[in-house]
Amino acid sequence: MQANRLFEIIYILLNKTCVPAKELAQHLGVSTRTIYRDIDNLSSAGIPVYTEKGKGGGISLLPDFVLNKSILSDEEQREILNSLHGLANVKTDETRQVLERLSTIFNKTAVNWLEVDFSDWSYHNDYFNDFKAAILGRRIAEFEYYNSYGEKTTRRIEPMQLWFKSRAWYIKGYCLKKLDTRIYRLSRLRNLVITDEHFPERDLHVKQQDLPAKQVVNENIQIVLRIAPEMTYRVFDEFDEGRVETMPDGSFIATATWAEDNWVYGFILSFAEYVEVLEPAHLRETIKAKALKIHENNL
Repeated sequence: MQANRLFEIIYILLNKTCVPAKELAQHLGVSTRTIYRDIDNLSSAGIPVYTEKGKGGGISLLPDFVLNKSILSDEEQREILNSLHGLANVKTDETRQVLERLSTIFNKTAVNWLEVDFSDWSYHNDYFNDFKAAILGRRIAEFEYYNSYGEKTTRRIEPMQLWFKSRAWYIKGYCLKKLDTRIYRLSRLRNLVITDEHFPERDLHVKQQDLPAKQVVNENIQIVLRIAPEMTYRVFDEFDEGRVETMPDGSFIATATWAEDNWVYGFILSFAEYVEVLEPAHLRETIKAKALKIHENNL
């Protein structure tokens, strides 16, 4: 508690030329005698704080003082500020407040080196930040959920953790109906409500057997695709540079190692007529069958 108060005193003094001890005491909810003891402790720690008696007097810092000269190097200050700037991009109000305070204390401006947006280009919701608030506040969440078979159910959970896995965001939570931990993909949620009902902390962990069947990772296979020049931008977006070979005709041979599932089928088909599956043979036949089925559905 005292350490927080000392930090607060320094922060106040950095923003004001001179502050009466009585004003500091009222602001911090302590006695004037406690403030003077804190000033003695700061002086003993090497902080250049001094007092002036009489009218207009009070407690001050030396005009050219910044905290970094006493504790952290320039490089350490920049690293702290830049790291906090990255965290602030997930809309953490507490982080922004700490960033502002430390920027003042260090007498530096953090570089806005990172921008984070968890939504895609076509659809936006605030489920990420809603669940974050629910986890930190231990508040029960209610929502409609569509499983991999298209069935809609209503869920009530105690949110435990946001989780990024296999190209998507999920929420881990304790299901109040199943009385066990479950994982839900954020993109399949609708009508989320964060209630005012609070829940106690649970010591729970999600095990591999708790994962829904669609979330258990299948065995990886090596996939080789020939992609036409018209899809150059997709090749650059989707594949590692070291796994792409440019052919004399401008096409690309792209290699990837993925778990074979519906996502892979949809990904390949999204290239339309500009892709050819070279390997493995069974995947080539699967894609062919699905393309024929699409054709039949559109006759």
